[in-house]
Amino acid sequence: MDLQFLYSLIVSVFIGGVAGYLGSLMITKRMALVGDALGHVALPGVALALIYGFNVSLGALIFLALGILLIWFFEVRTKLPMEALTGIVFTASVAIAFLFLPETEVSTALIGDISQIGSWDTLSSVILSVIIFLVLRKIFSKMILANLSENLARVEGVKVGTYNFIYLLCIAIIVALGIKVTGSLLMGALVITPAAAARNLSRNLFQYSYGALIIGIISCVSGVLIFKIFGFSAGPFVILTATLIFLISLIFKKR
Repeated sequence: MDLQFLYSLIVSVFIGGVAGYLGSLMITKRMALVGDALGHVALPGVALALIYGFNVSLGALIFLALGILLIWFFEVRTKLPMEALTGIVFTASVAIAFLFLPETEVSTALIGDISQIGSWDTLSSVILSVIIFLVLRKIFSKMILANLSENLARVEGVKVGTYNFIYLLCIAIIVALGIKVTGSLLMGALVITPAAAARNLSRNLFQYSYGALIIGIISCVSGVLIFKIFGFSAGPFVILTATLIFLISLIFKKR
């Protein structure tokens, strides 16, 4: 088996699964647009990585870390909704990125390029994905409680601000790792669409969260297989597969 294809397949399984699991909490918290926006926040880092030849995920993570720190700081200081603050940071990031993003690299930045995935990308993606999954599983119930009632969560000893920051950090890392699979333009859809499909098919939170994980894996693996067989960009087909599953889920939606 082609080693590069194997790397892509492994990364797609871990990134797709954790992105879907992450998305189940994001929809529950009504933060669907945050994942998409953070994908765009990564653009300046992606642009710099492409210009200076260092790892795209690293460049994305640096700007994502800066972005979530700003969002978290503004939320604490202003009490404005997280969606509004994310929108401000996201639009500024896009503007900065397109000031210096080379035209020849626009496609790679926006829709990804799995042919660039190497052994280091694979190792880091597997390790970080497992860590993020374990962290999310640990905080899942507390985040659900905070979503239902922040006051009740605080009474129960949940530090809502701290948990929100941890959650944003998890989003940032997964978005950064997934840039090579779907690109910054489509990464938000990989987080949201599998979770939306799983929500239509599930009866409880367990089915919902793990259903999103499975659909995320199926979507990513399908995109990589299409890339291998037909040579098309994997990113768009990852999202199209997830969207197709979502449309099918509407037929079987649980009442």
